[in-house]
Amino acid sequence: MRSVIFRTFAPFITALMVLFSIFVLLRGHNEPGGGFIGGLVGASALAIYGISAGVGPARRALKAHPMSIAAFGLLLAAVSGVLSLFTGQAFMTSQWAAVEVFGVTVDLSTPLFFDIGVYLVVVGAIGSIALALEERESD
Repeated sequence: MRSVIFRTFAPFITALMVLFSIFVLLRGHNEPGGGFIGGLVGASALAIYGISAGVGPARRALKAHPMSIAAFGLLLAAVSGVLSLFTGQAFMTSQWAAVEVFGVTVDLSTPLFFDIGVYLVVVGAIGSIALALEERESD
């Protein structure tokens, strides 16, 4: 399915889907969404780009192997849970820090980093599966 129309519009659709997946990721802890759903949308964007441009360009666009992205996400999610042990609290207890960036106070929390870790795990794992299936299909 490599029509001219699909190849032309796929990069724009992919960019919009990645932006939407980040939006879903960041709004997810207080409202519906989060790391898993955002990761599925991001992996779908990668699959669409892989179908339109081919597996090689999709892998080059990632700059890292998808399973390395998943491994880093798993590490980030685990570390976000372990941080509470250093404060003498139960595992996975939320920790908050207020950081000032350019005069604006930004609240950072371990649930946010956990959601980002889940997002990276899902994008890496599902993206790897999608690219492997597309690679096998093209043979």
